Amino acid sequence: MQRETKMNRETENSGLIRLDPADNVAVATKPLKRGETIEIGGHSLVVAQDIPAGHKIAVCNARVGESIVKYGQPIGLVTADISPGDHVHTQNLADHHVVSDDLSEINPPPSPEPISRTFDGFFRPDGRVGTRNYVAVVSTVNCSATVCHQVVSRFTEERMQRWPNVDGVFAVTHTTGCALEYNGLKHRMLGRVLAGYAQHPNVGGCLVVGLGCEQTTGGYLQQHHGVVSLHAPDGTQLTRDGGIPMLTMQTEGGTRQTIEKAEALLEQVLNRANQFERETADASHLSLAVECGGSDGYSGLTANPAVGVVSDRIVACGGLSVISETTELYGAEQLLVRRSRSTEVARKLLDRIEWWKEYVGRYGGQIDNNPSVGNKAGGLTTITEKSLGAVSKSGGTTLEAVFDYGEKMDSKGLVVMDSPGFDPASVTGKVAGGANLVMFTTGRGSCYGCKPTPVIKIATNTNLFHRMREDMDLNAGAVLEGRDLQSVGDEFFEFALRVASGQKTCSEVQGFGDHEFVPWTVGPTV
Repeated sequence: MQRETKMNRETENSGLIRLDPADNVAVATKPLKRGETIEIGGHSLVVAQDIPAGHKIAVCNARVGESIVKYGQPIGLVTADISPGDHVHTQNLADHHVVSDDLSEINPPPSPEPISRTFDGFFRPDGRVGTRNYVAVVSTVNCSATVCHQVVSRFTEERMQRWPNVDGVFAVTHTTGCALEYNGLKHRMLGRVLAGYAQHPNVGGCLVVGLGCEQTTGGYLQQHHGVVSLHAPDGTQLTRDGGIPMLTMQTEGGTRQTIEKAEALLEQVLNRANQFERETADASHLSLAVECGGSDGYSGLTANPAVGVVSDRIVACGGLSVISETTELYGAEQLLVRRSRSTEVARKLLDRIEWWKEYVGRYGGQIDNNPSVGNKAGGLTTITEKSLGAVSKSGGTTLEAVFDYGEKMDSKGLVVMDSPGFDPASVTGKVAGGANLVMFTTGRGSCYGCKPTPVIKIATNTNLFHRMREDMDLNAGAVLEGRDLQSVGDEFFEFALRVASGQKTCSEVQGFGDHEFVPWTVGPTV
């Protein structure tokens, strides 16, 4: 909170934010015109070039080879001499980050003071609690995707009124499932994600549909990923805590017959799911996934640290908070290393960073090719700068564990899940791991939803919040306007509890979530 106090004091009416006394740049909170004189820290600056809102301005000289410092951390090296008032961006700044394997500074912070809160959720037979009650139709292979979608299409909004406790039916379809090494890395990653969705706490019932000759059969999910199947001949009545019925098109006699049988079975699955009702649950059952997409220069100032407050609150309740996008932790991984519970946890995070560097390098790329075009237009110059802002979503608690992509998160507290920076793939992995709530920050205006887990969209600035009001749930721009970061974060936490209890998010109202299942897999298609 010390940084936020300084930020508010130095902002005044200058249109600049200097995040840390060590910083040699400030962030523009409004467009600055060339020749304009502005005040910061008792000194005057003459703006040398037009500078868009969210971008950086130099507050002192910096020569070639010296570091530009933001958040009190170096974010890159100067490539052309910089004078006070200059626009600091891609024309004079390049990334330069060296991953350190020094684990001597590991010092996990003390546990937060416990707090007790509740929400209204759906208790599952395995002890987990859902924030939604969906029914999923899972395709084991792309060949059965059309059948899954056609089955779902038969359950119209009018028909679904028969099952008032069910939030909806959705299809889990993808582009693979075959032409991959049996139980190899790619196969295991896909299997984890499919199993995670089929058995998600927000899923009150599931039907699995396959072709029959693929690698990722229902039998594979049962044998290797713990999916409990149920042989369901015609007339079988499904129980509330029974297994998952599975159909194969080749066995059922083709497309039409499979659709008809799936429709009949799905009615039974819905009957079973409809037995679940919301009950008061302890907030320790919440698993929060934090995500940022379409980031801008405000992301690390407003929305991300506000979500960090929520993360700390969830951890204090005894719940779980998961941050991912490993390629967007690079440059700030040292902050998580210092907060790790043990050297083993820290080492696993560093190992994933090294894996990504090697993986990207196989294709002639570099991990610091991120940020995106949109990120740069919003004021982010280097991946280190982007990552330092992104990591603030994790709050300030101890890093307890590092999970592989889509792995079931059998932990509490703050954790990392290895994932790419592509938002749909990143969120898909965290949801597969058990996240029952998502908070997603954006400065450029990302539109995203994810059935079966509600996604709370948070704008980094007030202009975006009003411009895309139907897509944005919360406005972190209030921090730029003088609101205390802690109070904004607390407000977001209360909103999250209401969403967990059933309040619809903007993305749910807009109908997002049917096309955002994007599992990440690594390996050849053979």
